[in-house]
Amino acid sequence: MPTWALWLILSGIFLLIEIFTVTFLMFWPGIGALLAFVACVLGASFGVQVAVFAISTIILILFMKPLINKLFKQNNSTPMNSNSNIGKEALVIKEIDNINSTGQVKLNGELWSAVSSNNVTINEGETVKVTGIDGVKLIVEKIAKEN
Repeated sequence: MPTWALWLILSGIFLLIEIFTVTFLMFWPGIGALLAFVACVLGASFGVQVAVFAISTIILILFMKPLINKLFKQNNSTPMNSNSNIGKEALVIKEIDNINSTGQVKLNGELWSAVSSNNVTINEGETVKVTGIDGVKLIVEKIAKEN
């Protein structure tokens, strides 16, 4: 088998692996093998071809991988707008009792589990103010009634 065919096959294998992994890591050796193919066609010795492959692959990985990661950065976090609920008033629909881990409020038409910020039991039907969020639970405090 001629050397140029070896470089083309090797390049094809790397690029085929890249299609299935989509990590942009196997893409660079595929390009390095294509550059070694060009060196082979230009009449370079096998040692020079291997050097072209190795050096170009290392340079491409070192300089292009960070650039590609930056350009195609994936944000795995789902933005939540629940922090906009802080400071709003909610209606207690199930007594809030931190000791028994009970409590539910209705806020903007949605039901939320709730806990009292100061460990005070808050009765059903009372109005509370959201002071924070802990996971999927609202942290609330009882609103003092004005006389």
